[in-house]
Amino acid sequence: MRRETQNLLLFLLGGALLKIALGGSYLRYVKPALFPWLVVAGVVMVALSAFAIVRDIRAGGPERHEHNSRSPWMLLLPVFAIFLIAPPALGSDSVTRDRMVAPAAPKESLFPNLPPEQAPLLSMSEFVTRVIWDDSGALNGRAVRLQGFVVHPTPGTTQLARMRISCCAADAAPVKVDLAAAAQAAELPADTWIEVTGKLRPGTATEANDYVPTLETVLIRPIPIPQDTYEY
Repeated sequence: MRRETQNLLLFLLGGALLKIALGGSYLRYVKPALFPWLVVAGVVMVALSAFAIVRDIRAGGPERHEHNSRSPWMLLLPVFAIFLIAPPALGSDSVTRDRMVAPAAPKESLFPNLPPEQAPLLSMSEFVTRVIWDDSGALNGRAVRLQGFVVHPTPGTTQLARMRISCCAADAAPVKVDLAAAAQAAELPADTWIEVTGKLRPGTATEANDYVPTLETVLIRPIPIPQDTYEY
């Protein structure tokens, strides 16, 4: 690969990192904690490429080679894709394609008490983890609120889902809840974001159904897509 190509590729890659980091779309790919590292990496790459370009200009240009393969330029395609076609966050397609894995039990021997409000807002991960591992029955008969996107795994069925990641979108796994008595949600298109208020149907999360609990829904309302669609 010619040095001009190397410098240009490094500059565009650094610019792409800065674009997705400063524009907020990096949350489609990685955890928020990685934001400073993306910015630092982007700044370093842009600075190195600029330094190399200035050095070559002052030196009269890099040495020319007769052979100029076009294949190195193919490496620019992923960079252009980031600038022109930013992939969306993972959604219902990923949920219906992957099996859910039971969340790990928390290190604490006991779960903290649920918030005292009438229908506390819980993350999908916390709700499912409590359903599977908390044998105190704290969720039985207790109304809770959950936020996620609509999934229709089979005709006539509706789930609420959220993608959980450990580091980046590559390790994402779905967290799912079956919605019972959810005629309103059944009419919504897949990937519509909603907040559901309901009560757990005890004994519904088992190994046979991939630990997917059922929520008896009481209220469903559409909500805006959150800036960060993942849970951690």
